[in-house]
Amino acid sequence: MQVDFTIPGPPVGKGRPRSTKTGLHYTPKETVNYEALVKSCYLDAAVRSGCKYFNNVEMLYIHVDAYYETPKSMSKRDRERVANGMLYPVKKPDCDNILKIVCDALNGVAYRDDAQICLAKVAKYYTADDPHVYVYLGEIYT
Repeated sequence: MQVDFTIPGPPVGKGRPRSTKTGLHYTPKETVNYEALVKSCYLDAAVRSGCKYFNNVEMLYIHVDAYYETPKSMSKRDRERVANGMLYPVKKPDCDNILKIVCDALNGVAYRDDAQICLAKVAKYYTADDPHVYVYLGEIYT
């Protein structure tokens, strides 16, 4: 069982919870909106693949590729290094925050809890096309 999907737009990391002066805690609006987008993209892909929920699966694998827009100011030399796989984005959001927002968004939607994820891979790349995040979620067979 496996599902893969693409989240359009630049990668977004999980925002830290915020507090008001009165002590109320809330999640930043950008995080809430992006998690809703992740859920929507997953559900569209799950319906197409016929695999909606990993109910009876204990161990999962997730692979997340974040594609950032190549800066227009990047030199020709650096563009060649990108094309040859020798230069990667060293910028925010961090890999762990990208993985966190995707995994948290899929809690209760794709799986019971993100504690079921036993293996994870996150990578950041530049792209000449539109920025996006590609996610592959699959079962680990024993």
